[in-house]
Amino acid sequence: MTGPSVNRLRPRRSCLAVPGSNPRFLEKAQGLPADQVFLDLEDACAPLAKPDARHTIVKFLNEGDWSGKTRVVRVNDWTTEWTYRDVVTVVEGAGQNLDCVMLPKVQDAQQIVALDLLLTQIERTMGFEVGRIGIEAQIENAAGLVNVDAIAAASPRLETIVFGPADFMASINMKSLVVGEQPPGYPADAYHYILMRILMAARMHGLQAIDGPYLQIRNVDGFREVAGRSAALGYDGKWVLHPGQVDAANEVFSPAQEDFDHAELILDAYDYCTSEAGGRKGSAMLGDEMIDEASRKMALVVSGKGRAAGMTRTSIFVPPEA
Repeated sequence: MTGPSVNRLRPRRSCLAVPGSNPRFLEKAQGLPADQVFLDLEDACAPLAKPDARHTIVKFLNEGDWSGKTRVVRVNDWTTEWTYRDVVTVVEGAGQNLDCVMLPKVQDAQQIVALDLLLTQIERTMGFEVGRIGIEAQIENAAGLVNVDAIAAASPRLETIVFGPADFMASINMKSLVVGEQPPGYPADAYHYILMRILMAARMHGLQAIDGPYLQIRNVDGFREVAGRSAALGYDGKWVLHPGQVDAANEVFSPAQEDFDHAELILDAYDYCTSEAGGRKGSAMLGDEMIDEASRKMALVVSGKGRAAGMTRTSIFVPPEA
C-alpha cells in the first residue's frame, strides 16, 4: 500500500487517556491542553460497557470540538472477541474525524498487518482516503519487546510505539505494585533497557516513542521525575491519566526556553558559516562553542520540538564582523 501524504510526527507531549464509556470525561477532555486524546475501549472500559461505548465514541468524535488535538481510539487487543467490532464500528462511524487507532498488547508484526488490512478494507468501503488513519502500537509484554523491530516495520501507517508499563511489569513478574516506580531491591533504573529498546526500534523506522502512564495521579512531582527520565532519553511524550498531569507533561517534553534559543542560534550560525557570505566554512565559533554539521543535527531536534510546541525564540543571530 502506498500511503498518502500524512504528517505522522504529530505533537504528542501529553497523551490523555479518556474512558470511552464516560460522556462527562469525554466532554471535559475537549477543553484540556493535551496534544493527544485517546478514547479508550480497552482497560478503562468494562466488558459490559464496551458495545455502547463504541457508539458513544463515534458520537463524540463526530460532534465534539477536538481542535488542535490528535484524535485516537484505543481498541481491544486481537486476543479478545471485541477487536474487529471496535475497529469497524468506530472507523465506519467516525473515520473522517479519527487520526489513529491504538492497538494494545502487540506481540508480533502480523497483528499490525491485520489491523492495517482491516482499516484499508473499511476505508475503501466507506470511500475514505486509504492509508490516512495511523496506527499506534503498544508494547506490553516480553513477546512484544522481543519482536519490536519487526513490529515497527510492519506498516506505513505506524506513527508511534508506546510503552505499556503496567501489563509489562505483570508479564515479566516484576516485583512492584506501583506502576512507573522502581521495584524495591534494584538500585538502578529497571526500565532503562525496555525504554531504550523501544526507542531504538522507533527511531530506526522514523516513528515516535511514547512513555506509558504514571498511576499516582496526584503526585505531580513523581510524575515529573519519571517523565524526565524518558524525556532525557529522547522520548516524544507520555500518557497522562489526570488533568493535573497535562501541563507537567507538556513542560517536561518541551525544550527549556534557553535550550530552544540556543538551538535556533546554532542553526542560524551554521547556515551563515556555510554560506558564501560566511566563507563557506564547515565549522565556526558561536561564542566559545565550535559548531559543525553534527551540531546542526542536534540543534534540529531541539528546535523541532520547540516549534512543534509553539515556542517563540527570544534570541537574534548577529553575523560576526569580518
